[in-house]
This record gives sequence, C-alpha cells and structure tokens, in this order.
Amino acid sequence: MEKEGSCILARSIHSDVVRHHSRKIIHRLGGEGIPGLSSAMNQMDLSLEFGVMQIILSIPQTVSAILPLIIVIGATMVKEGIEDWRRKKQDIEVNNRRVKVHKGDGLFEYTEWKNLRVGDIVKVEKDQFFPADLLLLSSGYDDAVCYVETMNLDGETNLKLKQGLEVTSSLHEDFNFRDFKGTVKCEDPNANLYSFIGSLDFEEQQYPLSPQQLLLRDSKLRNTSYVFGAVIFTGHDTKVIQNSTAPPSKRSKVERKMDKVIYFMFGILLILSVVGSIFFGIDTKDDLQNGLMKRWYLRPDDSTIFFDPKRSAAAAIFHCLTALMLYSYFIPISLYVSIEIVKVLQSIFINQDIHMYYEEADKPARARTSNLNEELGQVDTILSDKTGTLTCNSMEFLKCSVAGVAYGRGITEVEKAMGRRKGSPLIHEHANGSELDDILDSTDTKAPIKGFNFTDERIMNGNWVNEPRADVIQKFVRLLAICHTAIPEVDENTGKVSYEAESPDEAAFVIAARELGFEFYKRTQTGLSMYELDPISGTKVQRTYRLLNVLEFNSSRKRMSVIVKDEDGNILLLCKGADSVMFERLDENGREFEEKTMEHVHEYADAGLRTLILAYRELDEEEYKAFDKKFSEAKNSISADQETLIREVSDEIERNLILLGATAVEDKLQNGVPDCIDKLAQAGIKIWVLTGDKMETAINIGFACSLLRQGMKQIIIHLDTPEIQALEKEGDKIAIAKGSRESVRRQISEGTAQIAASRGSSQQAFALIIDGKSLTYALEDTMKNMFLDLAISCSSVICCRSSPKQKALVTRLVKSGTGKTTLAIGDGANDVGMLQEADIGIGISGVEGMQAVMSSDVAIAQFRYLERLLLVHGHWCYRRISSMICYFFYKNITFGFTLFLYEVYTSFSAQPAYNDWFLSLYNVFFSSLPVIALGVFDQDVSARYCLKFPLLYQEGVENVLFSWRRILSWMLNGFISAIIIFFFCTKAMEIQAFDHEGRTAGRDILGATMYTCVVWVVNLQMALYISYFTLIQHIFIWGSIAFWYIFLMAYGAMSPSFSTNAYKVFLETLAPSLSFWLVTLFVVVSTLTPYFSYSAIQMRFFPMYHEMVQWVRHDGKTNDPEFCDMVRQRSIRPTTVGSTARLAARKSTNHVINRTSSNHR
Repeated sequence: MEKEGSCILARSIHSDVVRHHSRKIIHRLGGEGIPGLSSAMNQMDLSLEFGVMQIILSIPQTVSAILPLIIVIGATMVKEGIEDWRRKKQDIEVNNRRVKVHKGDGLFEYTEWKNLRVGDIVKVEKDQFFPADLLLLSSGYDDAVCYVETMNLDGETNLKLKQGLEVTSSLHEDFNFRDFKGTVKCEDPNANLYSFIGSLDFEEQQYPLSPQQLLLRDSKLRNTSYVFGAVIFTGHDTKVIQNSTAPPSKRSKVERKMDKVIYFMFGILLILSVVGSIFFGIDTKDDLQNGLMKRWYLRPDDSTIFFDPKRSAAAAIFHCLTALMLYSYFIPISLYVSIEIVKVLQSIFINQDIHMYYEEADKPARARTSNLNEELGQVDTILSDKTGTLTCNSMEFLKCSVAGVAYGRGITEVEKAMGRRKGSPLIHEHANGSELDDILDSTDTKAPIKGFNFTDERIMNGNWVNEPRADVIQKFVRLLAICHTAIPEVDENTGKVSYEAESPDEAAFVIAARELGFEFYKRTQTGLSMYELDPISGTKVQRTYRLLNVLEFNSSRKRMSVIVKDEDGNILLLCKGADSVMFERLDENGREFEEKTMEHVHEYADAGLRTLILAYRELDEEEYKAFDKKFSEAKNSISADQETLIREVSDEIERNLILLGATAVEDKLQNGVPDCIDKLAQAGIKIWVLTGDKMETAINIGFACSLLRQGMKQIIIHLDTPEIQALEKEGDKIAIAKGSRESVRRQISEGTAQIAASRGSSQQAFALIIDGKSLTYALEDTMKNMFLDLAISCSSVICCRSSPKQKALVTRLVKSGTGKTTLAIGDGANDVGMLQEADIGIGISGVEGMQAVMSSDVAIAQFRYLERLLLVHGHWCYRRISSMICYFFYKNITFGFTLFLYEVYTSFSAQPAYNDWFLSLYNVFFSSLPVIALGVFDQDVSARYCLKFPLLYQEGVENVLFSWRRILSWMLNGFISAIIIFFFCTKAMEIQAFDHEGRTAGRDILGATMYTCVVWVVNLQMALYISYFTLIQHIFIWGSIAFWYIFLMAYGAMSPSFSTNAYKVFLETLAPSLSFWLVTLFVVVSTLTPYFSYSAIQMRFFPMYHEMVQWVRHDGKTNDPEFCDMVRQRSIRPTTVGSTARLAARKSTNHVINRTSSNHR
C-alpha cells in the first residue's frame, strides 16, 4: 500500500546506514586464525614463522623468542582495535544525525539519518547537511532555487545554485505534502557526481530531471531557509559513498623489501644447514671402518642414531634440523620488535616538531600511523588537491586594466617569491628598491578586507572621477557590481554587507565594486539594488536594475552575461569572460583599448593572476524581444540538446561587444606554497594537481604556484570540440562515447608526438592539462598506459573537474604504473579515496572538516609543512630505518656465522660455540639498544642542510641506502667480521697456554672470548657508522659492552647447574689472563679495519651526495655560494617547475634574445 505524501522510486529500497569500520579484531581472534592475519598484522607473518620455528626447535630459548612476538602482536592488535573503534564512533555519530521527515497527514517529525528510506520526503533547514541524495522539490524561494555548498564533495567552498522543477515549486508549507504523490524513474546508483538522468511522473505528466535538481549527501544547504526533497539514493547508494574506497592495508617499500631479504637469509640458512648436513653424513659414515674410530670421542661404536655410521643418512637429516635451529640466529627476529619501537618514537618526534606547528589554529603535525615513516623519504610523485590544500579558499582582487590603463600596485605571492631572488624580472617596473618596500609596507599596515587587496590612490576613495576616462571606469565598476549571481547578506547590527557567491572570484568582484563606490546590497528575483557613487554630485545614490536574463558560465562558454534594464529604460548586456573567447566577440568600434589590455593581461598571467575580460553592449527593444523569445523556448525545451540550444541563442546575442578592461584576481595561495613547491621540485619530486575545479581556475593556480610558467608548452586534452558538440546535439550516446574515446586517444597521441619531436633539439618543458570528461576515457584499460606515458613525460600534470573516484584512479595508475612511491595530499571528503589509494596519504587539517584527516596517514595544518615533513623527517626516517635494517643483518650474520664456522671446526657436531643464555640474550641486551638509538637519533646532516640541499632527498627516491648492493655489502661485512673473529680467536688460543699456569683454552674460554669480541665489534661498528652522536647513543653503545661484562660476572656467579660452562669463567679464567685482553683488542681492531679503510677511501674519493654535504659542513664552505651551487647542480634531472625553474627559463630566454640582437647588430 502506498502512503500519501511520498515519492515512489522504481528501484530497490535500502536504509541510510553507512559503515566504514571493519571487524579486524574478530577476524584475528576468529575463524581466520594466525595464518590469516590481515592488514597491519601481515608485517608480523615472517616474525611468526621464524619465531615459531625457533620455539619448536629450541626449548632453552623459548621465553626470549616468544615474548617479543607476544608483545608486538598484542600491541598491534590493540592499536588496530583502537583505530577501528574510532571509525565506528564516527559512523555512529553520522548515522544518528537527525532530520525532519514526513510521517503523513502533512506532519514532519525528526528522525535519524539511518532510518531514512527511498521515497521519503524530508525537510532540510539552513546550514544542515543533506542526509541522502535528494530530489529538490521546493525551497524558501518562490522559484524553488537553493544554494548548496559542496565542500565535502569537490573541495570547492563556493556555492552552487540548484533549482527544482516549476511544477513542484509551490510546495512551500508542510501541509502541502498531505496529498502529494509522485513517481521517480532514474538511473542506477553510480559514482558520477556531475550527471543525473531521470524523470518525475506528477499529476499524470512526465517531467525530465537533471543534475540541477539533485542535492547530494554531505553537501550543505546555505543561504536558503529550507528545502523539501524526496530521497532518491540512501546509504551506500549515494554518490559520495559510491566515490569512496575501502581503506587499504599500507606497508612501506622498505618493509616489503625487508621481507625478501629475510627469505634470502633463510635461503642462506637452509644452504648452510644442508651443506653442513651432507658433510656431517659423509664424516659419520666414515667414522667406523674396520673397527677403527676416527672421531672416537663421539663413540660411533656405541651411538644413538645421531652419530651412528650405519644410519648416516638419517643422522644427516637430524643434523639438518639441528643446524636450522642453531643457525636461526642469522634471522633477526628482534628486528620487527626494534622497528616497531623506533617507528613509534620517530612518530613522536614528528608530532612534536615545533616547525610544523600551526599556531593560528593550534594544530601540530600528527603522524596517525607509524608504519610509513621511511616511506616519507622515498616519494617520487605528489598528487595534490587544489582548493584548501594549495589555496586558502579565498580570492583577492589585486589589479585591473581599465581603458588601457593598468591600476593596482599589489604584489602577488609569485612576485614575492621571485622578488627574493636576485634579478627577478617579474616585479613591476615601477616597484623597484624602496618603492617596493613602500608597497609591501602599505599592504601590511592597511586593515585587511577579505577578497580585496587592491591599492591604487588614482581610483580609490572616489578618485576615479578625476581620471581621463572616468566614464569607462564607471561602466567597468558597475559591471562588476551587476554581472554576477551573488547574494548579499546585511548584518542587522552593523549594517555591513557580506556576499555569498557561486565562486570566490565572483565574491571578490562584488567586494571590489563596493570598495570602489558601487555597493550592491539587495537582490530579488527580478532586480538588483545598489548604492552608486555619482561622479557629478560626488555622493552615493540608490539605483535599481531590473534583471532580465542570466546567461550562466560554463567551461565551454568560458563567459557569463546578464541582461538588465536601468532606470532610464536602457537595456544593457554586461559580459565577463576569458580572453580566449572575449576578444573575438568585440565590435570593430569596441576595440579601442584592445592592444594595451592584452599586454596587461599577459603581465598579470605571468604574475600568477587569473584574469577576466569585461565588455558590454546596449540592446534595442526589438532585438531584446527577439532574443528573449528564442531564449525562453530553449530553456523550456525538454529535449536532450537543451543545453546546446541555450548555448547557441546566447552566442548570438553576445556579439559586437565594447571592451572596458580586464580584472586580475589572485587565487590566494597558502603561505609558503610557491617556495615549498620550488623546494620539492629541486628535490626531484614530481607534482600533479587533481582538482574538481574548472580548467581555467586550475591553470591559473598552476601559474600562481609556479607549476606552470610562460613558455611552458601546454598539452590540453578536452572534449569541448565542435565534433563532440555535434554528436551531443544528435543525442546518440554510443556515438558520443565512441567519438569521445577516439578524440582523447588522438589528443594523447598528438601530445606524445610533440614531446618526442622536442627531445634532443631543445629543453622545452611540457605541461599536461586534462578535464574530467576526457579523464574518464583516458583511464580506460585500453588507454591508461598511453595516458601515463604522456603524463610522466611532462613536467607538470593538472587534472581538472576530477571526481573523487577519478582522483583515486589516477593515483592508483601512477602508483602501479611507475612502481614509485606516491603521496596524496588533500583536505576534503572528496580527497579520501585519493589519500587511501596512495602509498602515503597526507590530510590537511583545514576548514573542510576532518574527513581527510581521519583517512590520512599523516595530518598537517598547512601545505608548506610538507617541505619539512619530506625533506627533513622523511630523509632522516628513510636513512635511519634503512641503516638500522642493514646493521641488523650485519650483526646477526657476524654472530651467526661464527656459530657455523665453529661447527665446521668441530666436524659438524652441532655443538654451539656459546652458552645457551649467551645465544638467547645476544639480540635482547647486548646489541639491540644501540641500533634503536641509531633509528631514533642519527642524522647524516642537520635539518638546515636537508633544506639547503634538497637533492639529498633523491637518495631515498633512488633507494640507494637500501639497494641490494648495499644490503649485500653489509652482509659481506658481516661474513668478513665473523671470519676474522673466529680464526684470529681460535689461532690465538689453539696451541699456546692461555694463562700463566699453562692451561690451554677450552670450549668455555674460546666461546666467551669470541662472544666478547663479537659484542665489542658490532657495537664499535655502530660507533663508526653513526654520523650524529648524542649522549643516549654513547650510553647505549658503551653500556651494552659494559653490561656484557656485568652479565658474565653475575651469570657466572650462579650455581653450575644453571650457569653450566659459564660458571665463574670470567672472574677465575678470563679476567686474570692478559692474553684474553690482548686477543680482544687485536681482534676488534683487525675486524674493524676493513670497514674503516673502505669508508675512508669511499668518502674521500667517491662520496655519496650526503657525504659531499658533510664535506661542505666540515670544510666550513657553507657560506661559499659558488661551492654550494656546484654541489646542488649534481642533479639527477633538471628542475622544470617551481620559481627557480621559472627564473632559469626567463634568464635563458633573455640570453637567447640578447644573443640574437647582438648577431643582428
């Protein structure tokens, strides 16, 4: 039975519950068991495997082997459980939000979001979020319009205008829905935010639906008292959830490679065990021949299976199992424990870095996971959101050109960045020396007005009336005040007017008009009212303009117009748009200022400003009536080509315009963004921008933050071509898709050909710019590799009008296609998929809520902190973890291989060289603390030098510190150390007397001496490797050595039944013997000499990049600019983006021009 006051939907019905949390703990404790540990637990699999093997095969070491595993597994489960509970709490909070829903008989009552069903009628009030995807029925405005903030969807803070169908626009009151009934037929749930196809059957009529009537979940109602809507999609069917992706399990590349090294070490262990067992089997078989016993002390004539010559094959197998146990010290089980400890401590240092603390918002950096610290030092590509990430979500009116005269003395962020570099050509010709300082001082001391950073006494404070072309200035500013869709809000207490606009630049224009004397203060459905400065009387007068038509902006038109009638009855068409479409629309008699205006526009673009051309024309009554008739017919058309008809009619009237001038607004970047991007580019990191903004906006931001520059060849891929528009007009979807696909393929091929043609002949830099429609086809399986090849050949990549899912797909393509580490950074809910897909997700804790932060791996407050996070902490963490792992393998091989050599020495008898507790405690007490200190405190260079020489970062990107060559070299060092220790110790004690009483060394003395040498060698090796000593490192290194002697005395003092062959071995045997101390000294020095010699030669004659920087610091050449530049120029690839590249390109161009002019002379 159908209830009254609802919408029937031709789809299945689901609840509005959304769940992001998982059940990892249940999986771990339930049916999957230990082998199936998921997510972050995967990193412990190898630890479990080898740990369990040790436990099974080695009873004496059970406690020390199993305890670290229990601690780490337990801690990881607790950590995952806490994180999952936080996600669950967030889900509960969202699902329990309340909204008014129609219960019948015209009554609306509050209910939780989770109780909504498809077809419900809800009432959403001002500043509330939409609980589901809704069909807009009516609003507080007569024509069913409402303003929506889509910050959580596309990252844009500007308002979007939505309008319901005229047939439902009269449903203003609750009781109107008492007998309301309609049926909606629409598309299946999908992830496309910018399309919606459906129809509404109401009162026996069918009405087409478009995205204009769809209100998306998680967007917010603004500047509208209320709306009524019908629920179309709920829960996981909503478009914002369709765009989300499941949070993946992330592990760093270093950890994944470490697993491979562990398997490699296990292979070595297996080979040693098998080879040793074969030799043991051969020796055992030959032990008893003709009654003669070779190894008589093993009693092969009266032996168990282990030494029985008659069962040598079985003995070899048993020996192999014993050897696996004995050599298991090759595998550094405690490495996982140590890495967990180190990463947690590293994260604490990141969180407490005062240089990444944003005082204004009281927000420090926060590493939300410690799993990816070293990955921060290996980033090859950064994929960044724009709005709220690179920018502050604000536009500022900075300059303008009116009647061919440039006004405005403001300095852009790009100009400021360039002005700090000697010889910058971008500072305005009048702003030199002290004059530049005056301008900076004046902009600093003036009370700031949001959206207005304009300074020019010639037209401020009403002085424009004295300018030669005051009439043009008046029309220019009036156009700014009228040509928009902004809504004024008057503060009842102060009377001050503020504006809500569809775009931030539109708000900046209205504010600029107000500051220049034209204050727009009231909008109705049919008119606009303002206070204008009258140039004759010098006073403000009230004027009202009747609003006849609004010709809206879109990416293909690249312009917006309004048609108004003034109080004198004149009909005016006021138009603003991109220079690429505006100049061609000027009348022959309207081009008076064209040349000068174009010159100024190019100057503004070079300074990183976004520009618009302003023009107008007067219409006579008959011409307007003819247009209005065609325009009304086009708007009322319900055919598929409605937009095309409107565009064609608008195009006819927007001709024969008269040029007034151009505006230049700054898409205000966050503090330090250009410098940060410049440093990251110098570090060799590629930067892509993925934004939901229009192409023009994204391009201008690219210029503002120096990702783009004049002279950089732009490869623009889009589908706003006449061919595609013609196909869209025909309405054949299959033909449109085929044509679009071929067009994108052709444009990608042409771009690739351009880059190929430029190679070798010039150093031309390319930028790839692609829109969302084209990206849909470029990401298809048949084309994505072509697109990726083109993209990675370009210096900059900007993806515009990207949906959240496209952002995630692009990130996945870059990550999988290049095999390099990717980092995504964003601040809104629309960035969550991208952050989760990337190797590292960085959330900006800005103004767009906490969705991005909650899905991120690291949270920072400003984009500029990325510089320190990567170049300092990332570099340090990568170096520390890489060195730590290599050192772990070194010290375990040094220790484990002495066991193997001793077994060879004892004819593979499976007898360990060391006491059982010596074996168990080696990794726990005598060698673990110094390596933890290395992982937490060591610095190859200071933070200042990391930032001064950004190329240091490439050591992580190229993975030079954890390459197989470096890993194997450390392993080789371990084998060499073990060989020197074993043979020097055994040969020194083999024959001669050990002490003054003439006793020779037994297994207990040899084992304790070798162990002492191992402890000294591995700790002093650490001391030789460390670049930055702290008190803690001194305590740990010397303390570990001292603790060995203390333990040896304490353990040796225990009863012989417990201490076995270590009973008083130090106090009674080793300590009194001079040869013990001499052997220890000689062996330690001899063992460390090869590494010391190699390091000295390598650093002096073949230094790595960080060693070159260490030489700069050591030689005191930090203030020598020529030497520092020489070090910096050892770049792996030339820097092609950033302000440094912009300056270099300009110098290169000037050099070519000067050379050409000298040749002409």
